Amino acid sequence: MTYCLGILLRGGLVLASDSRSNAGVDQVTQVRKLAFLPTAAGCAVAIMSSGNLATTQAVVSTLREMAGSGQPGLDLSAAKTLFEVAGIVGAVLRAVIDRDGRFVAPYGDAAAGFLVGGQMAGEAPRLFQIYAAGNVIEATDRAPFLQLGETKYGKPILVRALTIETSLEEAAKLALLSFDATLRSNVSVGMPIDLLSYVTDSFSSEDVKTIEVHDPYWMALREAYGAGLEELIDRLPTP
Repeated sequence: MTYCLGILLRGGLVLASDSRSNAGVDQVTQVRKLAFLPTAAGCAVAIMSSGNLATTQAVVSTLREMAGSGQPGLDLSAAKTLFEVAGIVGAVLRAVIDRDGRFVAPYGDAAAGFLVGGQMAGEAPRLFQIYAAGNVIEATDRAPFLQLGETKYGKPILVRALTIETSLEEAAKLALLSFDATLRSNVSVGMPIDLLSYVTDSFSSEDVKTIEVHDPYWMALREAYGAGLEELIDRLPTP
């Protein structure tokens, strides 16, 4: 299992992913699930993945190898919109599953899913989810976040507190609290957390922070949030 979260904002994007890969109780490893895709100059596009690790790695590797190939429908460097990028990811995902799925089936599920977020020149930042079938949905101002993997524990705080107008700083804070709830509830999601805050029109892939379990801010945030919840509960009227 995994947890990946993408948030679309007026000011940019916040993307976050955990690092745990689990193929059984004795095969737990750390894997980076947030990567940047090779696109045209003046663009910045990140991808996050969930599902069968062999499938996700095959998709990302294929996308990188095909960049600059000039092959229609597969060359990310020729894409003009982020919707086109998401479509290429979906097409490659379908091809990998069609190729490998029947061989994987006796041992497990080859399915995978992706979040693709970033900004192409001439567009505002956009955020897409690519399902295992290769089809795509897009985040909107009314539904400004998308999730992959273990989604249920981290969703309530986002629904209550997040809007398209939320600042990047506040959204990053909410994203980490969403991960805190998930980590406390499901051991198949694990540290470290890779967190990207993307500022509109920056076209930068630099602002990625890896948050380890003993990160001082992470520890202070969890402690303050827990204490605040206890205090709030004490002030609420009894039934």
